[in-house]
Amino acid sequence: MSDDVVGALTEAGITATKVDSFGPPTIDVPAESWVAAHEVLRDEVGLTFFDFLTASDELADGFRVVTHLADFWGGAHVDHVIVRTLIPRENPLLPTLSALYAGANWHERETFEMFGITFEGHPNLVPLLLPDGFEGNPLRKEFVLASRVAKPWPGAKEPGESDHAPAKKAGSPSRRRTLPPGVPDPDSWGPRPPGSPAPDPLAPALTAATPARPRRTPGERRATKQAEPKPPEAPTEDPSS
Repeated sequence: MSDDVVGALTEAGITATKVDSFGPPTIDVPAESWVAAHEVLRDEVGLTFFDFLTASDELADGFRVVTHLADFWGGAHVDHVIVRTLIPRENPLLPTLSALYAGANWHERETFEMFGITFEGHPNLVPLLLPDGFEGNPLRKEFVLASRVAKPWPGAKEPGESDHAPAKKAGSPSRRRTLPPGVPDPDSWGPRPPGSPAPDPLAPALTAATPARPRRTPGERRATKQAEPKPPEAPTEDPSS
């Protein structure tokens, strides 16, 4: 199926790249060909069923927008394809698919409010799920869930690590409060006015995405183990003595 999709897109003059994946066939297309690619897939390939549209935060690389298209034929037989594109983090824009697939309307509204991605040409790009007056985009990685800070963390394992812990005895040493996973230092996140010298709210997410140390390959671990000196063998006793 993926070869047919790539062939149809290439014949239409659209650059398409097949991506290795464990799920449905996945195709990457340029952002400027986003609508044209879906039009070819609907009209030429027959992927007339629009399942969903969403996005993922790729930090410094931008946002990856994803659609899942399908074609039902022969009863239970289904052909389906994942289509992806990458857009910059600064001023993320993408043309709407709502004129091609009516089902894209609500999905683009959700992605707009959750990631802050604008879908140009959308007939009614207004919030869908969040309450009126909500500020921020909750699925961006720099967005800190307020409940993680406002409520005691149930993952505490030592006395004094959360408000659920019993009261300390008089004179007992205090322990450092443990922050829940994904919560940066309180001084490094929150709304920042334009031009503010305060820390970048994206910095904690970028730091968390960087491994603390490089992972060694199996070959490197094996070589290190072989280089370690072996402990001397204990002398065996002579049974005749």
